Amino acid sequence: MLTADQQDALRELANVGMGRAGAMIAKILDRFVRLSIPKVSIVERAEVGNNIAQLMGDGSVSAVRQAFHSRVRGEAICIYRGQRYDDLAEMMGYDEALDEAAQVELLLDMTGVLVGACMGSIARQLESKIGFSPPSLVARDVPISALTRLEGIPWDWALLLEVSFELEERTFACHILMVIPDTEIHALSEALTRVLEGL
Repeated sequence: MLTADQQDALRELANVGMGRAGAMIAKILDRFVRLSIPKVSIVERAEVGNNIAQLMGDGSVSAVRQAFHSRVRGEAICIYRGQRYDDLAEMMGYDEALDEAAQVELLLDMTGVLVGACMGSIARQLESKIGFSPPSLVARDVPISALTRLEGIPWDWALLLEVSFELEERTFACHILMVIPDTEIHALSEALTRVLEGL
């Protein structure tokens, strides 16, 4: 488990990283980005569904996951509220009306932008290189209740880092869960200790 000081350090790294990511995304999309304060929690696998429900509230969502590997391995899961795809497509520079396949591609593209900016910024603060797997669709336009578990991630409990993005004067909103499994907590603890020792 992380100590209180390590959790505080992680929140601060995330806060700085998300701020840089928000500025990058705002420049790409030419829109002001509102960010939540990052939240760090330790959860068991069975608690993830309730965690997502509390975070998102009611309504339909789509979800995309993307693994990252650095000093610490984990997955970022981007959860999008029911979107006006045309609105999002316009911001991302798509010129034509979107069919179903293009809507999925749009979510994958947006996830790549968000996760790359967020995790890349955190990795730089940890002085670590980072790589990513291609993003993959978990669910599309489903009720919140359908996201009750995350298949294919072998962990019993995990550290969750949560942050939300919203764009001013747009319907777009996204919540990002960074899932760091129990097997990687020791590596994260060592990385955060190096940060604290350097202060």
